[in-house]
Amino acid sequence: MPVDIYYSIIIPAYNRADEVEELLSSLEKMQTPERSFECIVVDDGSTDSTEEVVLKHAGKTPFPIRFIAQENQGPGAARNNGMENAEGEFFIFLDSDALVQTGWLVAIDEAVQNGVEAFGGPDEAGADFTPLQKAINYSMTSFITTGGIRGKKKRVGRYYPRSFNMGLRRTIYEKIGGFGGLRHGQDIEFSQRIIDSGARVEFIPGAKVFHKRRTSLKKFFKQVFNWGVARINLYKINNNMLEPVHTFPAVATMLAVLIILLALVGVHWAGVLLEIGIAVLLLTGLHAMITNNSPRVGLLVLLVIPIQIFGYGLGFLGAFLQRVLLGQEEFTGFTKNYYK
Repeated sequence: MPVDIYYSIIIPAYNRADEVEELLSSLEKMQTPERSFECIVVDDGSTDSTEEVVLKHAGKTPFPIRFIAQENQGPGAARNNGMENAEGEFFIFLDSDALVQTGWLVAIDEAVQNGVEAFGGPDEAGADFTPLQKAINYSMTSFITTGGIRGKKKRVGRYYPRSFNMGLRRTIYEKIGGFGGLRHGQDIEFSQRIIDSGARVEFIPGAKVFHKRRTSLKKFFKQVFNWGVARINLYKINNNMLEPVHTFPAVATMLAVLIILLALVGVHWAGVLLEIGIAVLLLTGLHAMITNNSPRVGLLVLLVIPIQIFGYGLGFLGAFLQRVLLGQEEFTGFTKNYYK
């Protein structure tokens, strides 16, 4: 049975009314393809004004907006609810803290018309973002921290679309099902099943979103720690989801501790390596300062990069110890809030 809607844009939300307001406004301003689309906001038990914001926009947009409410179950369950109620041939996911750039959906449409069945796009910082958001964006997309596996067409590891900006054809969902029950890393496990289905999966450089990365340094540490934990949990599900590049932060964490300790007791070569590491970090901060035209961003990068590497590394090592060496069940890391 043919569908009238071609793209269903699904947004999970939890007490993020201000972000939903900005995201819906950006959708209203984007260039639109010839094919029709709808927007579905799945409210995951919010207690703020999310529903009022959505209904306000629904009354004035040239495309249909639907609001679906559910009890708080997490973003994966909200996305599954959205897919169950979507009318489109393709499902596209956006996080509530994203803002689509003007050509976002047009770039997706061009790829889809060329045979792409599942996809993801890059995220970056907007010009009006805070210095910390820009510093985190720099660190998250830098080769020195991620090996280029996020946000670039060329990368060291396999590309997995991420749920802040990804999509798939309805028939793939009908074949593989929805998001699983992992607390962290749901989108990677979902992407692995998409890849295993034989679907044509591609990174679409033009499908860009601004990603606000609402966080403090403390929250950022918790976030990357959970990513390290998630990688081991993903490995226990399917060992294809652990590649050499994913072990680099853990290896770097252990080497850094060893080098610092040896340098403190006077081992010459360790002191030299420590100086080289500090020099590389300072040069990276300088590069961040120049590319962002902001000394403050450059200084923050000097904090953000070590937090990202060591936070991820510690989470990875902790989960490796508990799950691989000790054989315990899933290690969840920080669990207070799915949406932070």
